[in-house]
Order: sequence, then C-alpha cells, then structure tokens
Amino acid sequence: MDYLNLLGRIRAYGMTQNDVAKEIGVSPATLNKKLRGHTDFTQTEIRALCQVLMIPDAEIPDYFFAAKL
Repeated sequence: MDYLNLLGRIRAYGMTQNDVAKEIGVSPATLNKKLRGHTDFTQTEIRALCQVLMIPDAEIPDYFFAAKL
C-alpha cells in the first residue's frame, strides 16, 4: 500500500508521526512500520486515525487502500 496521502494528511494537521502514534495508542516504531507498508493497519487503528485526522468515511480508501504505482 501507498500511504503518501496519509503522511500528507498528518503533516497538514501539523502533527508528527510520534504525535499520531501517541493519539492512536501505538508506538512510533509500530506506526512507522505500518506507514512503510511492512505491517498492515488494523480496523481499530484505521478508525482511530480517521478520528484524529478527521478523515471522512468516504475517503478511507484514498488513505488506506491506495496501491503503490
């Protein structure tokens, strides 16, 4: 998966990966692995990220299921 849109959203909200990791209850290392595509996000993590970053349900595929080109 390609999480560039998600990384952009994190930056647009003035947050760091560490900030977001703390908000969703994972370690910064775990979040980094997920953003790099080494492990998958759980449904709970996706829902928490959507709340923290105010991602509407209709846009979830754009942030979490975009294939790498």
